Order: sequence, then C-alpha cells, then structure tokens
Amino acid sequence: MSETIAHPFSTATGTDVRVRFCPSPTGTPHVGLIRTALFNWAYARHTGGTFIFRIEDTDPARDTEESFVQLLDALRWLRLDWDEGVEVGGPHGPYRQSERYDIYRDVIEQLKASGHIYESFATGEEIEVRNVALGRDPKAGYDNFERDLSDEKKAAFLAEGRSPALRLKVPDTDISFDDLVRGEITFPAGSFSDFVVVRPNGHPLYPFVNPVDDAMMGVTHVLRGEDLLSSTPRQIALYHALIDIGLATFVPRFGHMPYVMGEGNKKLSKRDPESNLFHHRARGFVPEGLVNYLSLLGWSLSSDRDVFTIDEMIAAFDVVDVLPNPARFDLKKAESLNGDHIRLLDRDDFAIRVIPYLVAAGDVTEPLSEVQQAILQAAAPLVQERIALLGEAPAMLGFLFIGGDSLVYQPDALASLPKNTREILAASTGALLDIPEAEWTHDRVHTTLTETLIDGLALKPRVAFGPLRVAISGRRISPPLFESMEILGKAESVLRLARLAASTLE
Repeated sequence: MSETIAHPFSTATGTDVRVRFCPSPTGTPHVGLIRTALFNWAYARHTGGTFIFRIEDTDPARDTEESFVQLLDALRWLRLDWDEGVEVGGPHGPYRQSERYDIYRDVIEQLKASGHIYESFATGEEIEVRNVALGRDPKAGYDNFERDLSDEKKAAFLAEGRSPALRLKVPDTDISFDDLVRGEITFPAGSFSDFVVVRPNGHPLYPFVNPVDDAMMGVTHVLRGEDLLSSTPRQIALYHALIDIGLATFVPRFGHMPYVMGEGNKKLSKRDPESNLFHHRARGFVPEGLVNYLSLLGWSLSSDRDVFTIDEMIAAFDVVDVLPNPARFDLKKAESLNGDHIRLLDRDDFAIRVIPYLVAAGDVTEPLSEVQQAILQAAAPLVQERIALLGEAPAMLGFLFIGGDSLVYQPDALASLPKNTREILAASTGALLDIPEAEWTHDRVHTTLTETLIDGLALKPRVAFGPLRVAISGRRISPPLFESMEILGKAESVLRLARLAASTLE
C-alpha cells in the first residue's frame, strides 16, 4: 500500500537491532510477561543488538514501587541483563514514562501543529445518540465527524466549559504489516476510527506514549504478547504521523508472541499460582531451569532436545522461529527440566544454592558453622541427583543437621516398619559397634550391615534396611543410607538406632 512505501518498516539486522521490554509495574511478575522479556533479550543477544528495559508507570491508581522493585528482582534473578534503561541509563532517558511528560507534551504540540491530531469534544453519550440518529448501532463507536470542526464550534464548546480530548487522524487506507510470528496481517480501511491519544485532562494514553517512546529510542523490533495485536494498526498509524513530523524514520517490525495457557487450556491468569514467577523461585527453581522452560513456551532449540543452556539458546534464537499457537505451562515438565539443570550444576555451586532453603526451614543458620559447612559439602551430592527443586533439599537433608533426640519420625515411615524391626535394630547396633571409629566409612558400614542382616538373618534388602533408614532420617525415603551414616558418625548413628528401638517399639 502507498503508506508502506512512504513510511518504510525497519530493515535493521545484526547490531542495529533494538528491542525493548516495557512492563507496567502492577502486581507480581507473571511468567507470560517474563517470557516476553526473555524472547526480547535472547533476540538482542543473538543479533548483537540492544536490549532496552523501560517502565510504563503512567497509571498511578495501579502502578506501585513494590512491583517495580519486583520487576528488577525478576530480571536480575534470571540474569536477563539490559543495555539501556532504568538503573542503567542510556542516551534516550529517562526510562520511566512518569518522568517523560515534558517530552510527550512537546510531541503533542508538534502533532497538533501538523494536523495529525485534533480536538474532540464529543462525549460517549453524544456519540451513541449520533449513531442512533444515523440508524447505526449505538455502540458502533466514533465516526471521525469532528475532524473538520469549525473554530466557532470549538470556541462554543470551550465556552461551555468543555475540555477536549485529542484524537489521532488515522489513514483512510488499509494498514498492513508482516508479523514476524504470524505473517502478513491487514486491517482494512475503516477497521478503527480516530482514537483518543490524550484525555481531556491532558493525560497521554498508552496508544500514544508507547509508540512515541519506541520511536525516540530507535526501537526496530517490537516483540510482545498476542493480546496487544489489536492495538498494532493504531500504533502504526501513529508512526506514520511521527515520521511526517521527523520524530521517526521507520516503522518497527512487529512480532506477537502466543498466549501462555494454564490448566484446562485457558489463558494463564494472574490468579493461577503457576503464573507467579516468585512462587517458582520459592519452590526451588534455578534460573537456568526456568529460563530453559520459559523459552519452550513458543520456541524450541530442536525437535528432539528440550534441555539446553542459555548460551545455546542465544546462539540459535530467532524470533521468526517462534510459533503462533498458544503454549501451555506444564508444571511437571518445568520441574523435570529444572531437575536436569540442577544435576548440571557444579557440586559446590549446588551446595551454595541450597543454603537459603535450609535456612528458611530452620535447619541451619547463616553464616554456617564449620560443622554445618562440612555436613553440607558431604551431603549435597547425595541429593543433587535426586531432587527436581531446591526446595526439596531441607526434607532430604534436614535430619543431618540436628541431634537424634530432635528427630521427628514421619507417620508413613513408622507405618512402613516390619514386625521384626526390634530384631533388625538390635543386630545392626551390635555389628556397628564392632567397627573401629577410624574405619567408619559408608563402604564399611554397608558391608557390615549386609553381612549381618542379609547374609546372617536372610532378610531382603528392603526389609533389612528400611528400619535403619527410618531410625537415621525419620523418613521412609532419604538420601543414600550408608553415606548418611558416615556423615553422622558412629556414635550418632548408633544412638539413633537405639532411640527408635526405645521410643516406638516398647
């Protein structure tokens, strides 16, 4: 169409690519929102371009500083760094819309002077009355009838005490664009009418400030959620005006990401626990695992590989490979991927990441004592291969950081004890007491107990070692038994066997 020729779309590639993440600071960060941030970040890192992080905080009734801090926390936790923006700076600041009103006022004046925006005095009720009088649906909307309002009529309205809104005069042509995710999309002429860009109180609206910021910051690619697709032709219409006044030289490329669905294939709501990014962090997701999973919500590295590093994603990511179909948030798959990434961690790194969860559970205090640190270093590898979430570590390791007299036996563990538990504990205690302190290793303990219980008493391993596991950990399922006994030491291990025998079997 002619408008496209006069107002070209961006052709930026490589280091000229500029993308942005511009959330409103309302509520807790949503995984769908963060997925959008991730795709923008990955595209910038893949192309060598620039990732801009700005804040759209022009709604004081909903925006909060707490939410702003949470957004910073979320990106930093996931290691999605930005090149320009809040708390980093850059050549196009400020990067919070609430600090840019003088800029918007100047642009508004330019657009008024050029005839791209005009004063509109009609109220919603008057628009409905007009539609009825013309035989239209009263909800048909505004029909651009004030484009050529006379100066006398404007003066009369002002004399009545009316304050005008400002509307953008949209092109009377089709608006088409090649969506990077969805292909060619056309909004026919007349699909939408001249729309309000500034309220009567002088407050500029999102359909105005968002494209103005993008234009002034040189954004070349707008990658955002599918729910914003209907606003795209309005933004392109505004871009045409901004180009005409010299504020921009191109229209950015648009790509609209698919919805993230929850249970029942419904759009993931902010009320769904799975939508809360920090809920996943609290449960023990590691950044590597969650970033890996979020990247799969609309994109994939290959058809036969789900687990990959962030560097591998950066090397392969291209927005044109994002699928338009809705992506479902599968918590079980996310947890499984997280477990894969936990197992990829260096042993010392894993131990450090577990500490906050042990502290929260009351198992250790910070800073860890030398004894606690030694236990953690020895015990961490025992569970690294067995958990999917860091939050599972306290239940698996907590028994190692307390004395036997504080150990609580889980009901299902007590219910699993066989009738001959007392015999098993007595035989085990006698055999373990014969092991010299200097030879107390998991191999020696394993050999001794195997000879005593399996060879000597002809017990099956499950029956033989089950009561010992309950005595040592209080649980039916625990880290490897013999390694746990080595960590606890001979005296503590024997004490725990005796305590179970005395406290539960009399």
